[in-house]
Amino acid sequence: MSHLFPTYQRWEVEPASAQGTYLTGKDGKEYLDFTSGIGVCNLGHRPPQVELAVSGQLKEYWHVSNLFQQGIQEKAAKLLAEASGLDYVFFSNSGAEANEAAIKLARKATGRSKVISFIKSFHGRTFGTMAATGQDKIKQGFGTMLETFVHIPFNDAEALKKEIDGETAAVILEVIQGEGGINVASSEFLSAVEASCKEHGALLIIDEIQTGVGRTGKAFAFQHFALKPDIITVAKGLGSGFPIGAIVGSAELKGAFGPGSHGSTFGGNPISVSAAVATMETIFEPVFLKQAMDMGNYLFEKAGEKLGSLEGVLAIKGMGLMVGIEISGNVQETLALLREKGMLALPAGENVIRLLPPLNMSQEEADKALNLLEETITALAPAAS
Repeated sequence: MSHLFPTYQRWEVEPASAQGTYLTGKDGKEYLDFTSGIGVCNLGHRPPQVELAVSGQLKEYWHVSNLFQQGIQEKAAKLLAEASGLDYVFFSNSGAEANEAAIKLARKATGRSKVISFIKSFHGRTFGTMAATGQDKIKQGFGTMLETFVHIPFNDAEALKKEIDGETAAVILEVIQGEGGINVASSEFLSAVEASCKEHGALLIIDEIQTGVGRTGKAFAFQHFALKPDIITVAKGLGSGFPIGAIVGSAELKGAFGPGSHGSTFGGNPISVSAAVATMETIFEPVFLKQAMDMGNYLFEKAGEKLGSLEGVLAIKGMGLMVGIEISGNVQETLALLREKGMLALPAGENVIRLLPPLNMSQEEADKALNLLEETITALAPAAS
C-alpha cells in the first residue's frame, strides 16, 4: 500500500541512477531520457560542476534564513539580472511560487487587480497561478476561482486589444506554451502585446519557467524577439534539479517589494542557489548557448525529415530544444511503447509528444531518439489512422 496521495499517474519506471542523458531503472534497464525531469536537468543528470558546487556548500552551511546577508544569493541574482537585462531578483522555491510573486508584484506596483492570461496557458497549481492558467482541467473540483483573471485566445492581438484597459495590472504569457501543447507565439503577436501593455500602463510578465535558462538556445526565450518585459519568472532549469524559482524585475519595481511585502522561509536556500550559480555559469556562456541552439536546429530539422511524413504525425513545432510532435494517435499509448523501447518523453496538451532533452546532448543521442520515435509511431500508425 502506498501512503502517497494519488495525484500523479506514475510510470512503471523506478530510477536507480542517472548520469548525463541516461537514466537506469531498478530493474537494470537503461533509458534515453528526453524529459530532463520536465525541463529541469538542462545539463543532464548530475552535471559534475553542479555536484561540486553543492558539495562545497554542504560543508559550509545549509540554511540560515533571509535575515542574513548571503553572498551566494547576490552572485546568483547578478547572473540572472545580467543575462535577462533586468535589475532585481526575488528567490522562491518553485515556478508556481515565482508566478505568484510576479502577480503580487504587478498588482502592488500598479495598484490594479486585473490580470490577462491566455487559453491553453499553464502558470502553476496554487490558487493564484491556477486562476491565471487558461486550462479548465487544472481547475476542476476546486470551486470558485480567484477573481480578476481573464483568459483570451493565444496569438490573437485583436482579442487582447479588446480586453486590456486601465484596470489591467499585467499580461502574463509564455513565449512557448509548454503544457498547453508546444504552441509558439508569433513575433507580431508578442510585439502587439508589449505595445498594448505600454499604452495602458500594464506590466508585461513573461513566464520563462520552462523556456528559460538556455532551453531555446538563448538565455531566455523572449530574447528571440525584440521584447523588454517588466518581469520574468524562472524555475525548472535554474537549479539542475534542486528546488528553486525566481522573479527578475525592472528597476522601476524595486519600491513595490520593500521589507515585509513578500517573503519565503526557504526561498534562496544556499544549497539550491549554489546549484543555480554553477548551472548559470555554464549555460549562460555564449559558446554553450550557441552549441545548444545548433543542437536544437539539428533536432528540429532531423525530426522534420524523419518523422514529418509518417502516418499519424500532424505537425512538428517548437523552438530550440523544446520540440513538440503532434500526432493523431493516443499520446499516452505512444509514450508507453516508447518507454518499452528504452526512451523517455513527455505529453503536452491533448496529442503532443514533448521532447525536452539536455542542452548538451550529442548528435548521436538525437539520432537515437528520432530512430526510436520513428519505430514507435510507425508501429502504432494503424491505430492512429
